[in-house]
Amino acid sequence: MTDITHNKYNQKSDSALIRQIGAYIKHHRIELNKTQEQLANEAGISRSTLSLLENGDNGTIATLLQVLRVLDKLFIMDGFEIHESISPLSLLKLQKEKRQRAGRRSGKKDKPSEELDW
Repeated sequence: MTDITHNKYNQKSDSALIRQIGAYIKHHRIELNKTQEQLANEAGISRSTLSLLENGDNGTIATLLQVLRVLDKLFIMDGFEIHESISPLSLLKLQKEKRQRAGRRSGKKDKPSEELDW
């Protein structure tokens, strides 16, 4: 996400963002030529709950996910993936500690095996 996009959403109020999500759901419902009743039944929610969601009233995350699943829009979850990254300094340190060849490690003496009393 670019800084410009990030700032655009930061400047919006929570209610404006919720209304935008509602408009998104309504747009894609109509694009699929589904009534509120049809989409609500497929999502396992009431029509009034879907109506509230489309109008920007607070809903639950579970309800939102149910609706997005029916609309085949769960790819939105890609934005919530966690991508671990390693700093260049940490990477360099790990590479430095990595063994370069087989054999005994330098600076370490072999431990004597148990002495045998014959």
